[in-house]
Amino acid sequence: MPIGDQVHAPGHAQLGELLLGRGTPYRWRSLSGWEDLPGLDSGSVNRSDGHGAILGRLLAQSRVVTLDGILIRTRAGEIGRAVRDLGNATSVREDEVPLVVQLDERGPLLAWVRVTARSIPVERGYTLGTVNGAAVQLTATDPRRYELLERTARTGLPAAEPGLDWNSETGLDWHAEAGLDFGPPGSSGTLTAHNDGNAPAHPTIEFRGPVSVPSLTNLATDDVLEYDLDLAAGDVLVINTGEGTVTLNGTTSRLYTATARSVPEQSWALWPGAADMAYRAAPGSSDPAASVAVRWRSAYW
Repeated sequence: MPIGDQVHAPGHAQLGELLLGRGTPYRWRSLSGWEDLPGLDSGSVNRSDGHGAILGRLLAQSRVVTLDGILIRTRAGEIGRAVRDLGNATSVREDEVPLVVQLDERGPLLAWVRVTARSIPVERGYTLGTVNGAAVQLTATDPRRYELLERTARTGLPAAEPGLDWNSETGLDWHAEAGLDFGPPGSSGTLTAHNDGNAPAHPTIEFRGPVSVPSLTNLATDDVLEYDLDLAAGDVLVINTGEGTVTLNGTTSRLYTATARSVPEQSWALWPGAADMAYRAAPGSSDPAASVAVRWRSAYW
């Protein structure tokens, strides 16, 4: 199912497959840590010979989100099922699951989280179908929040347009309805990505063969990713810039093929706004089947 498929109104929060909010047995009173900035680690260093500090990077810590004041209300004979469903959705697990929250007219945002605490008080109203004051704490190792829609931009290698065909026997190829035939369109080998958020987004990049020494340059930052290898037809080299991995055909690491021109994968990001990118390869690589695809979500603090 699509991520956040049950979120349709302000006040909805979907954790994995469990929806909380209007129209469900679960209502929540407060959500802390969602609109807050995450904790920040500062790389600034105090000056040893003067006032102030040497400016350093700010790196965000994990985001901690708490759904508090959860009210569970059902018919008396159905409270056990509702508590069980909440327990299953908030069990201890090794991987992260999507949390989608819609607070207002801006629409939903997405984070990947694990449950790190849960409280379900059992009091007198339990047998009547009411649990009051439950809470769930969630921790996102990636503190950014994302739009639900994953966007994709792709292009082939640069190719010139063939232009008009001046056939020596028949002359120009003129179509009565379409006019002159200029042949198939060329390719500039460039593509554009828009990050509509306010935080850097780390895309996934896919190079498809046949191509030699594929590279992608972010023209907004001049950062380059380039790999010294030959991709055959059907080969796919996937660069996950968030995780810093380079994988051939889904199984084999090719991180070591990065050239001296390449920046570290995790430093290659789409900053807020528009970014033009240029796809290039070794001289002689011109197969029209070769392509690059960039997949990303706009990111928000």
